[in-house]
Amino acid sequence: MWLADIIDAFRRPGGWRGPAAAALFAFLAGLPGLLALPPLDRDEARFAQATAQMLEQDDYVVIRFQDQPRFKKPVGIHWMQAAAVSTFGDAGQRDIRLYRIPSLLGAMLAAAACVWGAAGFFSQGVALLSGLMLGGGLLLSTEAFIAKTDSVLTGLTVLAMAALGRLYAEARGGRPAGRLAVPAFWVALALAVLVKGPIALLVVGLAALALRIADRRPLTARPIGWAWGLIAFAAIVGPWAWAVTIATDGAFWAVAIGGDLAPKLAGGHESHGAPPGMHALAAPLLMFPATLMLPAAALFAWRRRAEPGVRFALAWLIPAWLVFEATPTKLPHYVLPCYAALAWLCAAALTQAAGPVVRRAGALLHGLAGALLAAAAVYLAVTYGDGWDLPAALLTAGLFLFAAGAGAVLLLRGQAPRAVVWALPAGVLAHAALTALLVPGLQPLMLSGRTVDLLAGARLLPAQGVVPGPVAVAGYAEPSLVFQVGTNTGLGDAKDAAEALASGRAAVVESREQAAFRQALARAGVRPVEVGRVAGLNYSNGDETELTVYAPPSRAVPEARP
Repeated sequence: MWLADIIDAFRRPGGWRGPAAAALFAFLAGLPGLLALPPLDRDEARFAQATAQMLEQDDYVVIRFQDQPRFKKPVGIHWMQAAAVSTFGDAGQRDIRLYRIPSLLGAMLAAAACVWGAAGFFSQGVALLSGLMLGGGLLLSTEAFIAKTDSVLTGLTVLAMAALGRLYAEARGGRPAGRLAVPAFWVALALAVLVKGPIALLVVGLAALALRIADRRPLTARPIGWAWGLIAFAAIVGPWAWAVTIATDGAFWAVAIGGDLAPKLAGGHESHGAPPGMHALAAPLLMFPATLMLPAAALFAWRRRAEPGVRFALAWLIPAWLVFEATPTKLPHYVLPCYAALAWLCAAALTQAAGPVVRRAGALLHGLAGALLAAAAVYLAVTYGDGWDLPAALLTAGLFLFAAGAGAVLLLRGQAPRAVVWALPAGVLAHAALTALLVPGLQPLMLSGRTVDLLAGARLLPAQGVVPGPVAVAGYAEPSLVFQVGTNTGLGDAKDAAEALASGRAAVVESREQAAFRQALARAGVRPVEVGRVAGLNYSNGDETELTVYAPPSRAVPEARP
């Protein structure tokens, strides 16, 4: 369906159609990875394991990973994951797909809210395309299948900014904001704080301050409801904040602020440091396939900066982005809540004709991003795959190149709307092929999953009820293994592994621990049964890793495949 057909279909009365279409597109973009990928290290597996422990231990206040408190992020995402797991399964299943449901819903909310907010300033067609660009973008559709905070945070932040934008547009002669705008603003802001602390407050506060300075007049014509809004905010955030303060004697706040937030502001925390400008450098790749409109969006924003919709988008985008660029610790998803503003500008830029220089710049940027993604797919298959992975790699690379080529050629011909309509679905299909076909087949990267398969094939998992637990692991401490094997998995050293085998339990030993492990076995007089070995790359730290699975002495095990 061409752009005109899409726009006409959503110009009819009923403002829900555009947000619903964008939410559906985000759902389709994120679903393949949600279904196909195993638990990812390290953040996803840590979040999922902490949520599983909440359900197992019936403690919904203090967040823990095994026996260690996890005082880095608020509890909101864990409650959402626990609700999803309780509704569709149980913690004992250790089905990572259930823990990813809130992230997928967060991406859908972000796309829908993007459309709703943009519709206060721009046409229905522009609003719809902005949501499609955001929902189908590489970064959001990736976060949509990772069970952590960032997709949900983005959805809630975009909803709060969209509500504020509707109120801002109404005050400047735009469409009515509706009765739900003010409640949506406060509820979204409170839930965002419950999910990831002050990030949403930062984005909203900086945008409001920038608009207040630029306009020199109130942001909204109607009261924003400070009194009851703050009461609602406190009612949502306060109970858990009070409970965790009492339960941890204030330790949660000391660690969350002093041990997590402050180091990120002071330097490159956890080896994630990068110089200013890295977010801007990565944006053309991470926004793909909307990349082709970035140069046109920059020109459009400069020329139309006095218009309310453009001014609001710039106030949303620039101050927060500069803060994230200035922060020494950088991860790509930090600026994701700002991508909706960028999507507004990219979609709105389609309403004006672009000159040849802008078209060439967009085509070049778009083609380069697609080529890099295609090359990455081939590199993964050549480096970590086998012959069976080549068709998936070629399909993925071909789809990325098609999205890049079709978009670039049509843009150069002056057919920007058609370029977007062709590039968006092709880019989403390419991402689906990458996450659902190519990456799951790269066995050298799936160390934890293959180790669990060995344990399960030999009936050594505690959940199988044949061999007592916990499984002892020496030299390998990735959270994905803990999540899949069980909360009590023993992460220790060679001595712990030998003691486990002596007591009739299974053990997993990394090659660097083998010498000490054999010495411990000799001292204990234990002769375990080697079940099999798993070798590959631990992508969390870049180390080549070999894991050996052992059954207890005299334990006859079925033949297991590595």
